[in-house]
Formats: sequence, structure tokens, C-alpha cells
Amino acid sequence: MENLHYRFEGGHSRGSRQGLLVGVVSSGNLEVLIEAASLNGACEIAVQTAARGFGTIWQAVMQDFHARWQLADIRISINDMGATPAVVSLRMDQAVESMLGAQA
Repeated sequence: MENLHYRFEGGHSRGSRQGLLVGVVSSGNLEVLIEAASLNGACEIAVQTAARGFGTIWQAVMQDFHARWQLADIRISINDMGATPAVVSLRMDQAVESMLGAQA
């Protein structure tokens, strides 16, 4: 397993208090846990992946995600079993959309 950590500054707080889990860890898939956290306005993402050596691809996917959502005071945990970058982006977007929908 490989553990990757990312921290992004300069986001916007969405005021969520609820943690949400989307996806299922199985062959070729992943789960995403998103939760509010006191991070001084940052968004932290921790990835545990079975696919070693793809750090630059993960970095690009995480940067793209942050550019889209610009979250603050959010912690995201990802457990990956070899999902493609498109599936990673889809699950992360699904988690944020579910979190924001839960606030309505």
C-alpha cells in the first residue's frame, strides 16, 4: 500500500458538519470519506492506494479536484484498490455533491 497526502490552501468553507462515505472498496474501485475538520481554511486529502508509483497522477487529479471545488476545513480520506483517474474524480465529486445536498 502507498500513502499519499495533499493539502490545499485558499478554499471556501461550505459549513458542513456531516461526514459522508461514498463508493465501495473492491477490485478496481475506491471509497471516499469526506468530513468537516478545523484545518485553518485548508483542505486535506489522504490517499491509501494499492497501486504504487502513481503519485504524479494522483497529484494531478487532486489539483484538478481542488481547482473545481476549492474546499476549506474539509478532510477527505480515500481508500483505493486501483480505480482509474476518471473514477477517482467521479467519486470525489459525488462525495462533495452529497455533502452539499445534505445541507439543503
